[in-house]
Amino acid sequence: MIGILRRLIKGLSGNRPVDYDQAKALARHADPKVRLDLAARTDVKPEILYFLADDSSPDVRRAVATNTATPRPADLLLARDADAHVRAGLAEKIARLAPGLTADEQDKVRRMTYEALDILARDQVPRVRQILSETLKDVADAPPEVIHRLARDAELIVCGPVLEFSPVLTDDDLLEIIASAPVRGALGAISRRAGVGETVADAIVASDDLEAVVQLLANPSAQIREEILDRIVDRAVDIEPWHTPLVRRPVLPPGVARRLARFIADHLLETLAGREDLDPTSVEAVRAEVRRRLDEGYSAAAAKGQETPGTNTKTAPAADSLEMVQDLHQSGKLDEATVADALHSGDQGFVIAALAVRGGVATDLVEKVVQIQSIKGIVALAWKAGLSMDLAEQLQQRLAGIAPGQVLKATGGANYPLTEDEMKWQLEFLDDL
Repeated sequence: MIGILRRLIKGLSGNRPVDYDQAKALARHADPKVRLDLAARTDVKPEILYFLADDSSPDVRRAVATNTATPRPADLLLARDADAHVRAGLAEKIARLAPGLTADEQDKVRRMTYEALDILARDQVPRVRQILSETLKDVADAPPEVIHRLARDAELIVCGPVLEFSPVLTDDDLLEIIASAPVRGALGAISRRAGVGETVADAIVASDDLEAVVQLLANPSAQIREEILDRIVDRAVDIEPWHTPLVRRPVLPPGVARRLARFIADHLLETLAGREDLDPTSVEAVRAEVRRRLDEGYSAAAAKGQETPGTNTKTAPAADSLEMVQDLHQSGKLDEATVADALHSGDQGFVIAALAVRGGVATDLVEKVVQIQSIKGIVALAWKAGLSMDLAEQLQQRLAGIAPGQVLKATGGANYPLTEDEMKWQLEFLDDL
């Protein structure tokens, strides 16, 4: 008998066909590795796999659970397996079979598959439910009852994927979920859905979930009514995380743009001014706000006898440095290394003069850009001066005093992140102020 089993095992390892009697003998073999190999085969009789679904080894049962040849009654048995890894393996497989299944299917096999899926959706281990959610999240004809259960799960890792992506969920479903005060983060997932409708957007804003509103504003496909945007802007004065996504909304009504200009940070004001969809009245309002802040900055500095914001004591004598810089430029010695050395030594007056001379612009323009701490303006000046983006990053921090987290960085390793047209526009806009 031992000799016969050895020959069977050898045939099994060589992936040769195994007849029914051979499979029966191998299914009872004492070595779990032998039973594991058999459980992974797709050419054995269904009853053999059903027998192995009750094997003492969880590894063998998991192999049966992931085997596409396993009969549905065995799947139903494994859906209640004591081992979470077995159930997780079954979840991975059965979720792929789910599309097209409905609760009232008359076909016995399909009904059993659906029942197993429903059991797994109720599993006590979040990882099992998470696998179902991630697998079914973008399946248009997934079983609605299962999707609805997953969408209302108490674990974000389970409900999040279907809330964000599932086409099975309707606006009415989403409104009901929002009203039920779901787990923290669930509204953020809904806010990221493609094409969030107006009624859903209204409900998200009304929920007072500040992070969800950030996600909603950052979603370019979310449909937010002008009235709701007005309400958001009313509150946004004191909620800084809303400012950036508001400024970058695909469409900003004129009134909203003008109101934003009154309280957003300087670098966002610059972004707002660069929008091409603003009407002339809004553009002028934004420019007026830039000029007002610029005047206030100079006035406050003069009143206190201090340097203007973003500068130090070595900034003012740019005019004194201008002649020296011009001489260096004419002799071909005003290279990037010279500018970088001056920047690192803190001689900002020299750096301002160098940017003006190398870029062929007025020192007043450079000083203005530094004064208002214009991130894109500094980058545009560095580009105009023929300097590297690496130095442009340093100029933002050391010359204009931009916080590290707000620095505009290179793309593709060393490339300027703005187009030439964008940088030309920046310089023209700032020069007109």
